[in-house]
Amino acid sequence: MEFKEILNHARFSQVGFVVRDIEATKALFAKLFNVEEPETRPDAGQFEVTGTEIYGKPAPKANAKLAFMDLVPGVQLELIEPNEEPSVWRDAMEKYGEGIHHIAFNCENADEVAELLVKEFGGTIEQRGKYGDASGQYIYIDCFDQLKCRIELLESFR
Repeated sequence: MEFKEILNHARFSQVGFVVRDIEATKALFAKLFNVEEPETRPDAGQFEVTGTEIYGKPAPKANAKLAFMDLVPGVQLELIEPNEEPSVWRDAMEKYGEGIHHIAFNCENADEVAELLVKEFGGTIEQRGKYGDASGQYIYIDCFDQLKCRIELLESFR
């Protein structure tokens, strides 16, 4: 499948931020968008389910508190408060401080799209794992050199 054809099946779905205080930040965004504050998930899931990997190596201690705010149908704001363990979230926080971490796209074949981003745009697969309920997977690809951002691919198994 060609890259352009794959992207025709992907849709923009999310902007993710890393933050130091998820409770304070979600209150501010809820006020900004005039919506209810979303619940905070205490973690991104247990390693036995998520199988989180960083640069291809198991990362059983990488985790984060999460909150998802629906902005318009199909588009979310994700807030991520990483724990102190090594992860792409923690690395971004330490390198850049709080702020935008990624833009995300839903797609049907995240593994194939990730490999194409690596090939076509010199990306590096940084972190991957399953959702906390095992209903899908995420893949973070560093595309800073050419695209000036990190891309997250989201694939639902349902």
